[in-house]
Amino acid sequence: MNQLSEKTVGCPYCGELINVLIDTSDLQQQYIEDCQVCCKPINFIISASLEGELIVSVFSEDEAF
Repeated sequence: MNQLSEKTVGCPYCGELINVLIDTSDLQQQYIEDCQVCCKPINFIISASLEGELIVSVFSEDEAF
């Protein structure tokens, strides 16, 4: 069963805060999802801290990660 967690992130293009659902069953994932406001593609990198806290990093297509 998938574990979903809702997170709020800032779009690296328009700066708007958007809510996204993250599948926490795979904490070493990378994917692209369009911004709900400006429709530009956001690169998501999902990981966990040493304490097990969910880390969601977002980047534009032009940013290196």
